Amino acid sequence: MTQAIKEKVKTFIIENFLFGDSSYDLADTASLIENDIIDSTGVLELVAFIEDQFGIVMADADIVPANLDSLARISAFIEAKAVPVTA
Repeated sequence: MTQAIKEKVKTFIIENFLFGDSSYDLADTASLIENDIIDSTGVLELVAFIEDQFGIVMADADIVPANLDSLARISAFIEAKAVPVTA
């Protein structure tokens, strides 16, 4: 599931912050903040996307670089917070 989450988040970042430039080499561990891909407003957009797409309510304490500064961190955060679907 992590790969599917990562791809969905990556697509969102490319479309919204890189203006559709899919040629940008967005590494899984690259810092979105240090590489000037997102700023504080972008973080809020990312939070809204995560809440809408994955059904996660993010507390203020969750909105930190440790959770949101790279594709790998975002995916791990979502994976940890997502409610497992049982059959």
